[in-house]
This record gives sequence, structure tokens and C-alpha cells, in this order.
Amino acid sequence: MAGSGKAHMRPSADTILSVEDLTVEFKAAGGSSVKAVSGISFDLVRGETLAVVGESGCGKSTLGKAILRLIPTSGGSVRFDDRDLLAMPENELRQMRPAMQMIFQDPVSSLDPRFSVARLVEEPLAIWERGTPEERSKRVDELLEAVGLDAQIVRERKPYEFSGGQCQRISIARSLALEPLLLICDEPVSALDVSIQAQILNLLQDMKERYGLTLVFISHDLAVVKAVSTRIMVMYLGKVCEVAGPDTLYTSPRHHYTHALVGSVPLPDPSAPRARAAIQGEPPSPVDPPSGCRFRTRCPAATDKCAAEEPQLAEVAPGHFVACHHPR
Repeated sequence: MAGSGKAHMRPSADTILSVEDLTVEFKAAGGSSVKAVSGISFDLVRGETLAVVGESGCGKSTLGKAILRLIPTSGGSVRFDDRDLLAMPENELRQMRPAMQMIFQDPVSSLDPRFSVARLVEEPLAIWERGTPEERSKRVDELLEAVGLDAQIVRERKPYEFSGGQCQRISIARSLALEPLLLICDEPVSALDVSIQAQILNLLQDMKERYGLTLVFISHDLAVVKAVSTRIMVMYLGKVCEVAGPDTLYTSPRHHYTHALVGSVPLPDPSAPRARAAIQGEPPSPVDPPSGCRFRTRCPAATDKCAAEEPQLAEVAPGHFVACHHPR
């Protein structure tokens, strides 16, 4: 299956992650398959934050898990630190694992309720035999303090004794234990109250600067990613629609789907003028996606060309790429 193009890929010597034509399909009843991720390509330069946004079911979380080989892939390549993870034997992949970590969407269920907080954070260090027990205990305290928790108070308590926001702080501390280079955040604030979301976002920014992290930030909320991202990639039904910087994407979205997403973000000023673009209908089934452009069945600008030919990503402005035959 043709991808959405690679015009947005950057020739940089400092690229830490390069994904090309990544495809993930799941077997379904009747011999059919769910096309969750269909030929996606993107790259990530050290120190930046790539936000992956789109509505529920578009393949964002599947993409994040496929990058780390937590689920099987159907094709493509994932080069991390110039090594292809998908072609790597299991024993070599395991040696790469400490450099790649993931924060999951539900902070409570991602922590073993039988373990104390200290054991949860220390477990990666113990598995990889990093330091003596005393050194690991000291490291656990440092990590807990770094994420805003009092180590002496929380060390021996269990995850179910904490709120969602506190559990997410514990998850972040655990993910940083092995000093990773790449951190994939799968909707890290979607299960939290709005007041807690800002705290966790600020914490992630602080951790990124303190530990020199490179982030993939997955979210369905454009309002959230604007504050944390250096580049945004918009997905729809397993495909890439648009890639741009956050300011450009918010002020001049060129894809009709992105325009509708931006228009759905609440504004603090109810009297401020805004152009709303409602998306008609329901998303098509990923088992049988539309031909050509997958958004055409809900797009106000769709023509016969959109059904016959899949649009490829093209640069419409410096650093701004859109996969649309009739961009805004």
C-alpha cells in the first residue's frame, strides 16, 4: 500500500528516530484485517518533541507501540540511533530497550498494585543490575523528588493509595530510571483532571530539559500539544494528513481535517470570533477504508480525484506539509 509520502523527512545527521512506511494490520473475523497504521513515515531530531494528534481510533497509540516493537508490525522500518529495530533479533533489541521508554495512557493500571512505589521505580534498575542496592535506593529517592513527590512519604505506599496525577508522576519516575534517550508518551494526561494536566505537562517539559530527552507525545487534544510540541503530525485513519510547527498549524491549517480539529479547541474568550468547521458523518471502518483519500467521505472539498488517487504529502510552505488534493 502506498504511503502518504516522505517529503517531510529531513536530511539531518542528528536524527535519533526515522520511521519509514510503517504498517500495522490486525487480523479480523472473516479473513479481513484492521488497517490500523498504513505506511506512515516521519523522523525525529534529538531534543525535539513530536506531537501525534488525531481522533480516537486513528492509530496513534498503535503507532507508538509499534515503534517500540511492543506489538507486531506488518511492514516498514524503524531506525533508532541508526539501527533498524524491526530487523533486530530479540537479544539485540533487549539491549536497546533501556534507551526507549513509554508512559502509558492509564497511570493507575500501568502500575502493579502489589508493589510499593520504591519497588516500582527500582525494578528497572534491579533488572539491569545498575548499581548496588544502596545506590539504587538513593536513585529512587532522586527520581521521586524530581517528579515532585516526597520520597520518604511515598516510598512504601502502594499505587492504589494515590490519585491519578500522583500515579502518573510515579510512572514518569519509573520511565526515567534507566536514563532513556527517547520517551513515548501515550496520552499521558487524558485520564487526569484539567488542573492536574498542566502540572504533568510542566513536569514533562522539566524532565525533558533536565535529562536531555526526545519525546513523541501522543494526544487527541490539540490544545494540550501546542504547549509542549516543536512539531505536530496529524493522523486520520492510519494515515498522515499534515505536518507542521505548532504555531503554523494553529494559525493556518491547510488540511480540511486539521482545520476542523483546530476549530474544535475551546477558547477562553467566548466573544472571540472563530471559524468553525463541522466534520460530517462517522469515521469509516479501518477494515475497509475508502479508496484514495481516506478523509474524502467526510470532506467538504472532495472530488472524483480524491476517490481515485491517494494524496501525497507536499510542502505548501517552509516546514509545512499537507496530503490533500485541494488544500485550504
